[in-house]
Amino acid sequence: MGPASAASQTDNTSGTQTSTAGKEANGWLHDPDVQLMLRTQQGDRQAFEQLVLAYQDRLVGIFTHMIGSQEAAEDLAQEVFLRVYRSRERYKPKAKFSTWLFHIANNLAKNARRSLGRRKEVSYESRPTDQSSGDFASHVADKSGLMPTRQLARRELQGIVQDALDTLSDRQRMAVLLHKFEGMSYADIGQAMELSPAAVKSLLSRARENLRMKLESQIQ
Repeated sequence: MGPASAASQTDNTSGTQTSTAGKEANGWLHDPDVQLMLRTQQGDRQAFEQLVLAYQDRLVGIFTHMIGSQEAAEDLAQEVFLRVYRSRERYKPKAKFSTWLFHIANNLAKNARRSLGRRKEVSYESRPTDQSSGDFASHVADKSGLMPTRQLARRELQGIVQDALDTLSDRQRMAVLLHKFEGMSYADIGQAMELSPAAVKSLLSRARENLRMKLESQIQ
């Protein structure tokens, strides 16, 4: 192959890579939340407020499950939005907005857990019972087919599910929450947690097995 042909092939390869990158970047622009962030970048405070309203309860729910304290969870959720707003001028849509947001949240959760030094034991009675922190356990309880008249048993099952979640490693718990709580794909979870999709799949598989074993030992 002559130099000209090689150069042509290189140019074509480069052009293909550039085109692919361009398509990916354009793809993220279809995300309504990316559009809101781009408007925020231009100084639209109302757009930022829409993002806060859309994600604040979801973040508090994730952080509550990770940290065990709703007060700390609310502080961490606020810190996420502060970081988002401070970085608005540097923002470039390289992923879904939610993926970028939960990447920030994941890093904050890891730092918060590290600062705690050890996992605090939180009794079920002292856990927040608001919807944002109880959705996951409530969802699992609903799937069990309990009748409406058995509310006490349902609450007990929620506590068992939460206790089972507490036995997971931090990475397993975050992956489970993002997958079940947020409905995120393996690829999006991988971006948020800096893991490959295959690693996320393996992480979730181990988490499901751990949850199954824990729940089977608790529910006779």
